Amino acid sequence: MSDVIISCQQLSKRFQEGRLDVQVLRGVDLQIHAGEKVAILGSSGSGKSTLLHILGGLDLPSSGHVEVLGKRMDQLSDTERGQLRNESLGFIYQFHHLLPEFTALENVAMPLLIRGVKVAEASQQAADILEKVGLGERLAHKPAQLSGGERQRAAIARALVTRPQAVLADEPTGNLDQQTAENVFNLMQGLNTAMKTAFVVVTHDLQLASRMDTVYRITAGTLTRER
Repeated sequence: MSDVIISCQQLSKRFQEGRLDVQVLRGVDLQIHAGEKVAILGSSGSGKSTLLHILGGLDLPSSGHVEVLGKRMDQLSDTERGQLRNESLGFIYQFHHLLPEFTALENVAMPLLIRGVKVAEASQQAADILEKVGLGERLAHKPAQLSGGERQRAAIARALVTRPQAVLADEPTGNLDQQTAENVFNLMQGLNTAMKTAFVVVTHDLQLASRMDTVYRITAGTLTRER
């Protein structure tokens, strides 16, 4: 289908080190379509974060393969995978991973600068998306000067500044209070509608999952669709 952004077939992941041999993912099949909001539920250690990393090309599977926009990640070089991630995917983590020595504006502009966009243009696009997430008055603030909710909104802005076709989010509201988590979800919902960006959200939050289009559960490395 032309609107499939990410797909994987018979994805398995095994970690082996000495006598340690752990099967983390077992034959996972999944398709993510343009504009779709997908939740992946699972307890700690179930394999959900590993799956997210492999979908985003941050790790490679032991068997099976992932395609992003029809390109097999395992057939690309490290440089090509990095370029595809930069052009097509955004990432949001439970811990925002903003660079502490840079301002909110500089943090959000970073993916554009890596892409080769000129500084003035990158700064303008970063300022525009920060305005959209309600941080228009915080451009010059460094992460330590922002609240937890503001840092997470800055991280969302950074994930979206390149206008990716899909955003992969690992427990994006896990460290936030209920009201801030609600605000972050509403922001993601609005940007999903406005930009047609697909969201794949790994979470253990049933309330968050209930508001997504599609819900999967991963148990002992096996993925099943709940709705």
